[in-house]
Amino acid sequence: MEEELKQKNSNCIKVVLFGPESTGKTTLSKQLARHYNSVWVPEYAREYLQNKWNNERKTCEPKDLLPIAVGQMKLENELAQKTNTVLVCDTDLLETKVYSETYYSGTCDSILEKYALRNTYDLYFLTYIDTPWVADDLRDKPTERLEMFKAFEQALIKYNRPYVLLKGNKEERLKLAVSYIDKLLNEKR
Repeated sequence: MEEELKQKNSNCIKVVLFGPESTGKTTLSKQLARHYNSVWVPEYAREYLQNKWNNERKTCEPKDLLPIAVGQMKLENELAQKTNTVLVCDTDLLETKVYSETYYSGTCDSILEKYALRNTYDLYFLTYIDTPWVADDLRDKPTERLEMFKAFEQALIKYNRPYVLLKGNKEERLKLAVSYIDKLLNEKR
C-alpha cells in the first residue's frame, strides 16, 4: 500500500489546484494544461465516488479514502512521465487529508497522512469561494464554503506549502496562475 502512495521522481514542475469543492479547480486545471500544451491529473475521487453513488447510492466513507489516495497517486505518477514542463494536478493527497479531517471528526488515516505530508509540489493554487456554487451528486457543503476554504488555507500554512490565492473570474485566475508558472519554468531553465 505505501509503495502505491509514493510520489515518483519526474522532470517536471508540479502545481496543485487546491481548495473547496465547486471553486473552479477542474476548469483551471484543463485551461493550464491547454495553455502549456501539457497534461493535467484529474481528481480520482470524483470518478471513484460518482461510481459509488451510481452503483450503491452511497457517499464517501472513511474506508474510501485510501483507495482514492492510491488511485490519485497512480494517475499522477503515470502522467508525470508524459511531460517535462508542467504537470497540473487537480488535487493531491493533502487535499484528501483536509477532507478526511473536516468530514470525519478531525481524523485521517496515518498512512494517508504520511504521504500527504511527504509528497511535494512546486506550487499550490488555493482557489477562493468567489465562484458560483454548482450542485451535483457529490457536492454537499454549499453553506459551509468559507469554513472549508479556511481549513484548506490553514493546511497550506501549517505544512509550509508555497501557495498563491486565486480569486476572480476564469480569465483573471488563469492569467495569475500562468504568471507564477512562467516564473517557475524560467527558474528551471
